[in-house]
Order: sequence, then structure tokens, then C-alpha cells
Amino acid sequence: MVLAMVIIDVRRFEALIFDLDGVITQTASIHARAWKQLFDEFLARRVTETDRTFVPFDLENDYRRYVDGKPRLAGVASFLAARGMTVPTGAPGDQADQGTAQGLASRKDHYFAELLTREGVHVSASAEPLLREARRCGMRTGIASSSHHCAEILHAGGLTALFDARVDGIDLDRLGLAGKPAPDMFLEADGVSTHLLRGRPCSRMRRQASKPLAQAISDLSSASDPQRARWSYSSMVRIRL
Repeated sequence: MVLAMVIIDVRRFEALIFDLDGVITQTASIHARAWKQLFDEFLARRVTETDRTFVPFDLENDYRRYVDGKPRLAGVASFLAARGMTVPTGAPGDQADQGTAQGLASRKDHYFAELLTREGVHVSASAEPLLREARRCGMRTGIASSSHHCAEILHAGGLTALFDARVDGIDLDRLGLAGKPAPDMFLEADGVSTHLLRGRPCSRMRRQASKPLAQAISDLSSASDPQRARWSYSSMVRIRL
């Protein structure tokens, strides 16, 4: 596949908002493996309790189709529904062996943290140069991620200082925002970035996003092909003064 050159005209935009996993950092594969470990264990237990055939979680298709970019509880519900299963929602603090979505989500978080500690954070090669160039040109930068580990990942990758605004899985829970493909995270990050551009103190209150960006995000989230509804940045991006 040949990628077209993307040129960012700083005269038209005041801020850039990025996804995290698979865009700024190569952590999507860690999420996928944490989900696989969780679901394969869960499915194996179900096989012993029922007459179902064990079909393992697929790192590529199942991950992208059912859990990629979604908040943890939504990911649990989405994948299990695809397998014709449901579990009670449960409560925060539940353990995985309690058979609740909260317990499973917590266990997935534990597996992800273990993998992250063991393997570290790999930053996309062109991410830091692009962020530094954008900031040199006077643009604000924001990050939006469903991950509860967003701040930890940015810190480990030495990227924290390169973002003016961050909206992550913790904010999704606190503010009641919908996860992807809904545009809520990006609109929230845009609101924070807009607030910063106006020179006001930054808070995490929800704000109305700029209309051009809001329309672009809405168009993106409603794309018929879910693979096209993913933003990625590479060396094919240039900033034009």
C-alpha cells in the first residue's frame, strides 16, 4: 500500500490531537497480548464447564474488531457478546475468578502492566520529531487514549512534556465519556487544548470542541470501514509553515 504525503498547514490548525497505542507508541500489541491472555484463560474455563469448543482469542481479528480502542468494560462485553456469552458487570475491585466484567477488566489491566514493565515502551520513530516540530511551530498538542496507563506510558517513553493536554481511560470513567469509535475523547482533548490556547488555566471540564475538528472527528468515527477509522502518523507527515 502506498501512503500519500500528508501536509499539516500551521496556518489552518492551532492544535494536533493524537491517539496513543499504535500511533505515538507501539503499545497496541501489548494490549492485544494482555487481552489474549485474559480471554484464553476465561474461554478455557468455560470449555470445562460447558460443551463449547475452545476457540482462542485471535490477536489480529478479535483484537481489532472487538476491543481495540475501547474502554476495558466495553471490550469485555463486546468480545464475549461475539462469542454468545455474557457476564454480570460487577463492581470495581472484583477479582477475575468472580466472573464479572469488572473482575476480567482488572485482570487484563494487571496483565498489561506486567508486559509493560517487562518490555518497556517503544516510541514510534517519527512521533517525537513530529511532536517537537509541531510545538516549535507554535501548535498545541494533545493525546487521547482509552488506556488507564496513558500517563505511565508517556512517562516511560519520555514524552510527557510534549503534550499540553491528555484525556485517558481514567477521564473516561470520571467524566462518563464514551470510548472509541465515539469521538468523545478527542472532543474533550480539543476542548482542553482550546482552553490552553486562550491562555486560561487548564481543567478537565467538558467543553465544546472547535467546529471543524468536531466535524472531522464525527466523519472519521462514522466511517464504514473500521480500519479506516484509525489515525496514524508516520514519516509521510510534514508540517508546512
